[in-house]
Amino acid sequence: MPRPKKVLVDEDMTPAALLQYFAGVPDPRIERSRLHPLASVLILSLCAVICGADSFVAIERFGRAKEQWLKTFLDLPNGVPSHDTLGRIFAALDPAALAEAFRAWVSDVSRLTSGEVVAIDGKTLRRSFLKAGSGAFVHMVSAWATTNRVVLGQVKTDDKSNEITAIPRLLRLLHLRGCLVTIDAMGCQKEIAEEIVNGGADYLLAVKDNQPKLREDLVACFERARTDEAALRSMDFHETRSKGHGRTEHRRCWTSTVLNSLSTASQWHRLSAIVLVEVDRCVDGKTSTEQRYYITSSRDLPAAKALDASRRHWGIENSLHWVLDVAFGEDDCRVRIGNAAENFAVIRHLALNMLKSVKGSKVGVKTRRMLAGWDDAFRLRVLTSVP
Repeated sequence: MPRPKKVLVDEDMTPAALLQYFAGVPDPRIERSRLHPLASVLILSLCAVICGADSFVAIERFGRAKEQWLKTFLDLPNGVPSHDTLGRIFAALDPAALAEAFRAWVSDVSRLTSGEVVAIDGKTLRRSFLKAGSGAFVHMVSAWATTNRVVLGQVKTDDKSNEITAIPRLLRLLHLRGCLVTIDAMGCQKEIAEEIVNGGADYLLAVKDNQPKLREDLVACFERARTDEAALRSMDFHETRSKGHGRTEHRRCWTSTVLNSLSTASQWHRLSAIVLVEVDRCVDGKTSTEQRYYITSSRDLPAAKALDASRRHWGIENSLHWVLDVAFGEDDCRVRIGNAAENFAVIRHLALNMLKSVKGSKVGVKTRRMLAGWDDAFRLRVLTSVP
Protein backbone atom coordinates (compact mmCIF):
# COMPACT_ATOMS: atom_id res chain seq x y z
CA MET A 1 0.00 0.00 0.00
CA PRO A 2 1.50 3.41 -0.93
CA ARG A 3 2.29 5.60 2.05
CA PRO A 4 0.86 9.13 2.12
CA LYS A 5 2.98 12.24 2.15
CA LYS A 6 4.44 12.82 5.60
CA VAL A 7 2.69 15.31 7.86
CA LEU A 8 5.25 16.73 10.25
CA VAL A 9 3.61 19.58 12.13
CA ASP A 10 0.32 20.19 13.86
CA GLU A 11 -0.67 23.02 11.50
CA ASP A 12 -0.54 20.69 8.48
CA MET A 13 -3.03 18.18 9.86
CA THR A 14 -6.50 18.72 8.41
CA PRO A 15 -9.43 16.37 7.77
CA ALA A 16 -8.30 16.23 4.14
CA ALA A 17 -4.75 15.30 5.24
CA LEU A 18 -6.19 12.56 7.44
CA LEU A 19 -8.22 11.27 4.50
CA GLN A 20 -5.08 10.46 2.52
CA TYR A 21 -3.97 7.86 5.07
CA PHE A 22 -6.96 5.69 4.08
CA ALA A 23 -6.70 6.35 0.36
CA GLY A 24 -4.47 3.34 -0.26
CA VAL A 25 -6.50 0.78 1.71
CA PRO A 26 -7.73 -1.81 -0.85
CA ASP A 27 -11.48 -1.75 -1.39
CA PRO A 28 -12.92 -5.30 -0.93
CA ARG A 29 -16.08 -4.55 -2.96
CA ILE A 30 -16.60 -5.27 -6.62
CA GLU A 31 -16.37 -2.06 -8.63
CA ARG A 32 -20.01 -1.78 -9.66
CA SER A 33 -21.17 -1.86 -6.03
CA ARG A 34 -18.89 0.94 -4.81
CA LEU A 35 -21.55 3.58 -4.22
CA HIS A 36 -19.59 5.10 -1.32
CA PRO A 37 -15.83 5.80 -1.53
CA LEU A 38 -13.99 3.59 0.97
CA ALA A 39 -11.85 6.39 2.42
CA SER A 40 -14.97 8.46 3.08
CA VAL A 41 -16.65 5.49 4.77
CA LEU A 42 -13.65 5.02 7.07
CA ILE A 43 -13.39 8.70 8.03
CA LEU A 44 -17.16 8.85 8.58
CA SER A 45 -16.84 5.84 10.91
CA LEU A 46 -13.89 7.42 12.72
CA CYS A 47 -15.80 10.67 13.26
CA ALA A 48 -18.80 8.76 14.57
CA VAL A 49 -16.73 6.66 16.97
CA ILE A 50 -14.99 9.81 18.26
CA CYS A 51 -18.47 11.20 18.96
CA GLY A 52 -19.73 8.15 20.85
CA ALA A 53 -20.94 5.69 18.20
CA ASP A 54 -20.32 2.05 19.13
CA SER A 55 -22.26 0.26 16.37
CA PHE A 56 -22.94 0.52 12.65
CA VAL A 57 -26.49 1.73 13.32
CA ALA A 58 -25.06 4.55 15.45
CA ILE A 59 -22.53 5.43 12.74
CA GLU A 60 -25.32 5.70 10.17
CA ARG A 61 -27.42 7.89 12.49
CA PHE A 62 -24.42 10.14 13.18
CA GLY A 63 -23.73 10.43 9.47
CA ARG A 64 -27.29 11.47 8.68
CA ALA A 65 -27.30 14.01 11.52
CA LYS A 66 -23.98 15.56 10.44
CA GLU A 67 -24.17 14.94 6.68
CA GLN A 68 -23.75 18.57 5.67
CA TRP A 69 -20.75 19.01 7.97
CA LEU A 70 -19.16 15.79 6.68
CA LYS A 71 -19.60 16.88 3.07
CA THR A 72 -17.29 19.84 3.70
CA PHE A 73 -14.34 17.42 3.44
CA LEU A 74 -15.73 13.99 2.49
CA ASP A 75 -16.91 12.72 -0.89
CA LEU A 76 -20.41 11.36 -0.26
CA PRO A 77 -21.96 11.20 -3.78
CA ASN A 78 -24.76 8.86 -2.68
CA GLY A 79 -25.27 10.21 0.79
CA VAL A 80 -24.54 8.34 4.01
CA PRO A 81 -24.16 4.54 3.72
CA SER A 82 -26.67 2.36 5.54
CA HIS A 83 -25.67 0.36 8.60
CA ASP A 84 -25.91 -2.83 6.53
CA THR A 85 -23.46 -1.41 3.99
CA LEU A 86 -21.10 -0.33 6.77
CA GLY A 87 -21.24 -3.80 8.31
CA ARG A 88 -20.47 -5.53 5.01
CA ILE A 89 -17.51 -3.22 4.32
CA PHE A 90 -15.97 -3.68 7.77
CA ALA A 91 -16.49 -7.44 7.62
CA ALA A 92 -14.71 -7.74 4.26
CA LEU A 93 -11.99 -5.11 4.76
CA ASP A 94 -8.40 -6.38 5.07
CA PRO A 95 -7.41 -5.72 8.73
CA ALA A 96 -3.69 -5.70 7.88
CA ALA A 97 -4.18 -2.89 5.36
CA LEU A 98 -6.27 -0.82 7.78
CA ALA A 99 -3.72 -1.38 10.55
CA GLU A 100 -0.93 -0.27 8.19
CA ALA A 101 -2.81 2.98 7.51
CA PHE A 102 -3.12 3.45 11.27
CA ARG A 103 0.61 2.88 11.81
CA ALA A 104 1.46 5.29 8.97
CA TRP A 105 -0.55 8.01 10.70
CA VAL A 106 1.07 7.32 14.09
CA SER A 107 4.56 7.21 12.55
CA ASP A 108 4.10 10.53 10.76
CA VAL A 109 2.50 12.59 13.52
CA SER A 110 4.09 11.13 16.66
CA ARG A 111 7.74 11.10 17.70
CA LEU A 112 8.85 8.60 20.33
CA THR A 113 11.00 10.16 23.02
CA SER A 114 14.50 8.82 23.63
CA GLY A 115 14.32 5.73 25.83
CA GLU A 116 10.51 5.57 25.50
CA VAL A 117 9.00 2.70 27.48
CA VAL A 118 6.71 0.76 25.12
CA ALA A 119 4.35 -1.65 26.86
CA ILE A 120 2.94 -4.62 24.96
CA ASP A 121 -0.10 -6.51 26.20
CA GLY A 122 -3.23 -8.22 24.93
CA LYS A 123 -6.96 -7.70 25.43
CA THR A 124 -9.91 -9.87 24.51
CA LEU A 125 -12.97 -8.30 22.87
CA ARG A 126 -15.56 -9.96 25.10
CA ARG A 127 -18.58 -9.78 22.76
CA SER A 128 -16.70 -10.71 19.58
CA PHE A 129 -17.86 -14.34 19.45
CA LEU A 130 -20.53 -15.59 17.05
CA LYS A 131 -21.83 -18.48 19.14
CA ALA A 132 -21.81 -18.89 22.89
CA GLY A 133 -19.27 -21.47 23.97
CA SER A 134 -17.41 -21.43 20.66
CA GLY A 135 -14.39 -19.72 22.22
CA ALA A 136 -13.84 -17.76 19.00
CA PHE A 137 -13.10 -14.41 20.66
CA VAL A 138 -11.01 -11.75 18.98
CA HIS A 139 -7.88 -11.10 21.04
CA MET A 140 -5.86 -7.99 20.16
CA VAL A 141 -2.23 -7.39 21.15
CA SER A 142 -1.34 -3.70 21.32
CA ALA A 143 1.79 -1.58 21.78
CA TRP A 144 1.39 1.48 24.03
CA ALA A 145 3.92 4.34 24.22
CA THR A 146 3.80 5.18 27.92
CA THR A 147 5.27 8.70 27.68
CA ASN A 148 3.51 9.87 24.51
CA ARG A 149 0.37 7.97 25.61
CA VAL A 150 -0.56 6.68 22.17
CA VAL A 151 -1.30 3.28 20.68
CA LEU A 152 1.53 2.52 18.24
CA GLY A 153 -0.04 -0.52 16.61
CA GLN A 154 -2.00 -3.71 17.12
CA VAL A 155 -2.42 -7.21 15.73
CA LYS A 156 -4.99 -9.92 16.25
CA THR A 157 -3.83 -13.25 17.63
CA ASP A 158 -4.31 -16.11 15.20
CA ASP A 159 -7.19 -18.51 15.81
CA LYS A 160 -6.17 -21.34 18.18
CA SER A 161 -3.03 -19.40 19.06
CA ASN A 162 -2.01 -16.82 21.69
CA GLU A 163 0.08 -13.73 22.35
CA ILE A 164 3.36 -15.64 22.05
CA THR A 165 2.94 -15.87 18.27
CA ALA A 166 1.28 -12.45 17.86
CA ILE A 167 3.91 -10.36 19.69
CA PRO A 168 6.75 -11.08 17.21
CA ARG A 169 4.44 -10.12 14.31
CA LEU A 170 3.61 -6.83 16.03
CA LEU A 171 7.27 -6.10 16.78
CA ARG A 172 8.21 -6.58 13.14
CA LEU A 173 5.61 -3.99 12.11
CA LEU A 174 6.81 -1.27 14.49
CA HIS A 175 9.89 0.96 14.57
CA LEU A 176 11.06 0.80 18.18
CA ARG A 177 14.78 1.54 17.86
CA GLY A 178 16.07 3.06 21.09
CA CYS A 179 12.96 2.10 23.08
CA LEU A 180 12.61 -0.16 26.12
CA VAL A 181 9.93 -2.78 25.43
CA THR A 182 8.14 -4.16 28.49
CA ILE A 183 6.06 -7.35 28.36
CA ASP A 184 4.45 -9.45 31.07
CA ALA A 185 5.37 -13.07 31.80
CA MET A 186 3.59 -14.61 28.80
CA GLY A 187 5.92 -12.68 26.50
CA CYS A 188 9.02 -13.84 28.35
CA GLN A 189 10.20 -16.01 25.46
CA LYS A 190 13.68 -16.33 23.94
CA GLU A 191 12.40 -15.67 20.40
CA ILE A 192 10.60 -12.50 21.51
CA ALA A 193 13.69 -11.22 23.32
CA GLU A 194 15.75 -11.77 20.18
CA GLU A 195 13.14 -10.04 17.99
CA ILE A 196 13.21 -6.96 20.23
CA VAL A 197 17.01 -6.69 20.20
CA ASN A 198 17.19 -7.27 16.44
CA GLY A 199 14.82 -4.33 16.03
CA GLY A 200 17.25 -2.02 17.81
CA ALA A 201 15.33 -1.88 21.11
CA ASP A 202 15.89 -3.33 24.59
CA TYR A 203 13.59 -5.61 26.55
CA LEU A 204 12.39 -5.73 30.14
CA LEU A 205 10.56 -9.04 30.52
CA ALA A 206 8.67 -10.23 33.60
CA VAL A 207 9.74 -13.69 34.74
CA LYS A 208 7.25 -16.07 36.34
CA ASP A 209 6.63 -19.80 36.54
CA ASN A 210 6.35 -20.27 32.76
CA GLN A 211 10.18 -20.01 32.83
CA PRO A 212 10.79 -22.16 35.93
CA LYS A 213 14.58 -22.57 35.70
CA LEU A 214 15.18 -18.89 34.98
CA ARG A 215 12.90 -17.84 37.84
CA GLU A 216 14.60 -20.29 40.18
CA ASP A 217 17.99 -18.78 39.31
CA LEU A 218 16.74 -15.23 39.83
CA VAL A 219 15.19 -16.04 43.21
CA ALA A 220 18.39 -17.76 44.35
CA CYS A 221 20.57 -14.87 43.20
CA PHE A 222 18.63 -12.19 45.07
CA GLU A 223 18.13 -14.37 48.16
CA ARG A 224 21.90 -14.89 48.33
CA ALA A 225 22.40 -11.12 48.27
CA ARG A 226 20.36 -10.78 51.46
CA THR A 227 23.12 -12.53 53.43
CA ASP A 228 26.17 -11.90 51.23
CA GLU A 229 27.48 -8.33 51.60
CA ALA A 230 29.76 -8.58 48.58
CA ALA A 231 26.85 -9.69 46.38
CA LEU A 232 24.64 -6.94 47.77
CA ARG A 233 27.28 -4.24 47.13
CA SER A 234 27.48 -5.33 43.49
CA MET A 235 23.80 -4.43 43.03
CA ASP A 236 22.24 -1.04 42.35
CA PHE A 237 19.35 -0.09 44.64
CA HIS A 238 16.50 2.43 44.58
CA GLU A 239 13.33 2.88 46.62
CA THR A 240 10.25 5.07 46.57
CA ARG A 241 7.32 5.66 48.90
CA SER A 242 3.86 6.92 48.00
CA LYS A 243 0.54 7.46 49.69
CA GLY A 244 -2.89 7.95 48.21
CA HIS A 245 -6.31 6.41 47.54
CA GLY A 246 -6.35 4.92 51.04
CA ARG A 247 -3.10 2.99 50.73
CA THR A 248 0.63 3.41 51.15
CA GLU A 249 3.27 1.72 49.03
CA HIS A 250 6.97 1.19 49.62
CA ARG A 251 8.76 0.04 46.46
CA ARG A 252 12.30 -1.27 46.41
CA CYS A 253 14.29 -2.26 43.35
CA TRP A 254 17.61 -4.05 42.95
CA THR A 255 19.44 -4.57 39.67
CA SER A 256 22.52 -6.70 39.06
CA THR A 257 24.78 -7.13 36.05
CA VAL A 258 26.55 -10.12 37.64
CA LEU A 259 25.09 -13.06 35.71
CA ASN A 260 27.59 -15.87 36.37
CA SER A 261 25.14 -17.63 38.69
CA LEU A 262 22.44 -17.82 35.98
CA SER A 263 22.79 -21.17 34.26
CA THR A 264 20.41 -20.09 31.46
CA ALA A 265 21.84 -16.60 30.87
CA SER A 266 23.48 -17.51 27.56
CA GLN A 267 20.12 -18.64 26.14
CA TRP A 268 18.65 -15.11 26.30
CA HIS A 269 19.78 -12.78 23.56
CA ARG A 270 22.06 -10.05 24.96
CA LEU A 271 20.85 -10.52 28.53
CA SER A 272 22.62 -7.77 30.48
CA ALA A 273 20.99 -7.47 33.89
CA ILE A 274 18.46 -8.98 36.26
CA VAL A 275 15.91 -7.02 38.30
CA LEU A 276 13.94 -7.54 41.50
CA VAL A 277 11.07 -5.22 42.40
CA GLU A 278 9.62 -5.65 45.89
CA VAL A 279 6.45 -3.81 46.89
CA ASP A 280 5.00 -3.46 50.38
CA ARG A 281 1.40 -2.32 50.14
CA CYS A 282 -0.66 -1.28 53.17
CA VAL A 283 -4.44 -1.01 52.82
CA ASP A 284 -6.74 -0.60 55.85
CA GLY A 285 -3.92 -1.54 58.20
CA LYS A 286 -3.12 -4.77 56.36
CA THR A 287 0.29 -5.06 54.69
CA SER A 288 1.10 -7.39 51.79
CA THR A 289 4.42 -7.91 50.03
CA GLU A 290 4.87 -8.78 46.36
CA GLN A 291 8.09 -9.66 44.56
CA ARG A 292 8.48 -9.39 40.79
CA TYR A 293 11.47 -10.57 38.79
CA TYR A 294 12.66 -9.28 35.41
CA ILE A 295 15.42 -9.72 32.88
CA THR A 296 16.66 -6.96 30.60
CA SER A 297 18.98 -6.46 27.66
CA SER A 298 19.63 -2.83 28.56
CA ARG A 299 23.20 -2.04 29.58
CA ASP A 300 22.02 1.25 31.05
CA LEU A 301 19.15 0.41 33.36
CA PRO A 302 19.96 1.36 36.95
CA ALA A 303 17.49 0.48 39.68
CA ALA A 304 15.69 3.85 39.48
CA LYS A 305 15.00 3.44 35.76
CA ALA A 306 14.05 -0.22 36.12
CA LEU A 307 11.55 0.58 38.88
CA ASP A 308 10.05 3.40 36.81
CA ALA A 309 9.77 1.19 33.71
CA SER A 310 8.11 -1.64 35.65
CA ARG A 311 5.49 0.83 36.88
CA ARG A 312 5.03 2.45 33.48
CA HIS A 313 4.18 -0.95 31.98
CA TRP A 314 0.83 -0.91 33.77
CA GLY A 315 -0.09 2.24 31.86
CA ILE A 316 -1.32 -0.03 29.09
CA GLU A 317 -3.91 -1.44 31.49
CA ASN A 318 -4.94 1.86 33.07
CA SER A 319 -4.67 4.24 30.12
CA LEU A 320 -5.59 1.93 27.25
CA HIS A 321 -7.53 -1.21 28.19
CA TRP A 322 -9.47 0.39 31.04
CA VAL A 323 -10.33 3.47 28.95
CA LEU A 324 -11.47 1.29 26.03
CA ASP A 325 -13.85 -0.52 28.38
CA VAL A 326 -15.14 2.45 30.36
CA ALA A 327 -15.12 5.30 27.81
CA PHE A 328 -15.73 3.23 24.64
CA GLY A 329 -17.71 0.28 26.02
CA GLU A 330 -15.45 -2.09 24.09
CA ASP A 331 -16.42 -5.18 26.08
CA ASP A 332 -20.10 -4.55 25.26
CA CYS A 333 -19.57 -3.96 21.53
CA ARG A 334 -21.36 -6.64 19.49
CA VAL A 335 -19.59 -5.96 16.18
CA ARG A 336 -18.40 -9.43 15.20
CA ILE A 337 -19.04 -10.59 11.59
CA GLY A 338 -15.98 -11.45 9.48
CA ASN A 339 -13.13 -9.00 10.08
CA ALA A 340 -15.44 -6.36 11.55
CA ALA A 341 -14.42 -6.72 15.21
CA GLU A 342 -10.71 -6.41 14.40
CA ASN A 343 -11.24 -3.45 12.05
CA PHE A 344 -13.53 -1.70 14.51
CA ALA A 345 -10.85 -2.10 17.20
CA VAL A 346 -8.36 -0.27 14.97
CA ILE A 347 -10.83 2.60 14.48
CA ARG A 348 -11.32 2.77 18.27
CA HIS A 349 -7.55 2.96 18.80
CA LEU A 350 -7.24 5.79 16.29
CA ALA A 351 -10.14 7.64 17.92
CA LEU A 352 -8.55 7.19 21.35
CA ASN A 353 -5.19 8.53 20.15
CA MET A 354 -6.91 11.62 18.75
CA LEU A 355 -9.08 12.22 21.80
CA LYS A 356 -6.10 11.97 24.14
CA SER A 357 -4.11 14.38 21.96
CA VAL A 358 -6.50 17.34 22.22
CA LYS A 359 -4.56 20.21 23.77
CA GLY A 360 -6.07 22.25 26.58
CA SER A 361 -8.93 19.88 27.42
CA LYS A 362 -8.94 18.80 31.06
CA VAL A 363 -11.90 16.42 30.95
CA GLY A 364 -11.77 12.65 30.52
CA VAL A 365 -12.05 10.69 27.29
CA LYS A 366 -15.71 9.80 27.83
CA THR A 367 -16.64 13.48 28.23
CA ARG A 368 -14.49 14.41 25.24
CA ARG A 369 -16.52 11.98 23.13
CA MET A 370 -19.72 13.71 24.19
CA LEU A 371 -18.24 17.15 23.54
CA ALA A 372 -17.21 16.06 20.05
CA GLY A 373 -20.77 14.92 19.37
CA TRP A 374 -22.22 18.25 20.53
CA ASP A 375 -19.70 20.75 19.21
CA ASP A 376 -18.55 20.86 15.56
CA ALA A 377 -15.55 23.03 16.47
CA PHE A 378 -14.36 20.63 19.17
CA ARG A 379 -14.85 17.67 16.82
CA LEU A 380 -12.64 19.39 14.29
CA ARG A 381 -9.99 19.96 16.98
CA VAL A 382 -10.01 16.24 17.73
CA LEU A 383 -9.66 15.29 14.06
CA THR A 384 -6.73 17.63 13.58
CA SER A 385 -4.94 16.86 16.87
CA VAL A 386 -1.61 15.05 16.85
CA PRO A 387 0.22 13.42 19.78
